[in-house]
Amino acid sequence: MMDVAKAAGCSQATVSVVLNGITDIKISPDLRMRVQNAARSLGYGMGSPIRRANFEELRGSCIGFIVDQLATTPEAVNAIDGARQASWENDVTILVAQTQGRAEHERKAVARLLQAGAQGIVYMSIFTRRVSLDPTFDNLPVPLVLLNCYTSDDRFPAAVPDEATGGRMATVSLIRKGHRRIGTIVGESFMEAAQDRLAGYRQALMEAGIPYDDHLVAEGNWTPTSGFEATQRLLSLEEPPTAIFCQNDKMAMGCFNAIVEAGLRIPADLSVVGYDDDELSRHLRPQLTTLELPHRAMGAWAIEQLARKSASSARRIHKIGCTLIERASSDRPAVRRR
Repeated sequence: MMDVAKAAGCSQATVSVVLNGITDIKISPDLRMRVQNAARSLGYGMGSPIRRANFEELRGSCIGFIVDQLATTPEAVNAIDGARQASWENDVTILVAQTQGRAEHERKAVARLLQAGAQGIVYMSIFTRRVSLDPTFDNLPVPLVLLNCYTSDDRFPAAVPDEATGGRMATVSLIRKGHRRIGTIVGESFMEAAQDRLAGYRQALMEAGIPYDDHLVAEGNWTPTSGFEATQRLLSLEEPPTAIFCQNDKMAMGCFNAIVEAGLRIPADLSVVGYDDDELSRHLRPQLTTLELPHRAMGAWAIEQLARKSASSARRIHKIGCTLIERASSDRPAVRRR
């Protein structure tokens, strides 16, 4: 727009009015024509040199944020919030599009974000996974970074939570309190987050010299009901666990209910650790010890990646650590108090 304004001999505001087709502001036909001709001669549009600008010059521009879902979980909102905070520091405006994972919606979102002047695009999946991107993303005139997902060839910079380390941290927090018989309720096994959190759990046990026991691993599906039923299975064991690591806070809520229904107390009889730092974790009684997913940090990383680095930056997966939030649901095992 600066180039068009210079060529047409007018302000950027006038260029914006003309190219956005605003008619209720009086601009002479001659000036409108000059702006249109200047824009045409400079190739202003999706192929414009403006949209191929080096990202060292991003300040004062906008970035497109494409996500498959916004409403189902807080992770996307947290990532956008982290991006928003970083955007003000870099003088960048964020434009958000929800696509529901549909390729046709993604293509339209890309076209409209570029038309709106986006000089970089963040593509986010609501759950961590490898993605096969629509060919539209292979030929973008602007840089692309991925959040909570990655491609098989790592051709785009990507950030994901360090889930294996998170699962290890949750389990280690219980081991350090003296627990040796630790159950875990896993999410759906096809999801990478569930696989990695379980790997972290197993690593923590191995490092502590605690044998892995399949009987202490109960399957869930991220819902409170599955957490309730899985906890009942764990409590029915001949030697039940003294602590349970739930792979998300919703299953931990169901776990709480099953423990109370069994006439036990948290953490006096059984310690519980969750994962996600969902809003509900602060409303459970006692409040839930959990791990905070790094989506705010991931959103900030994406903006800084686009704003401060060139499109040729290293293509690799950047893992961002989770934070353990110690609350009142975990303590030393009851046997240690006797």
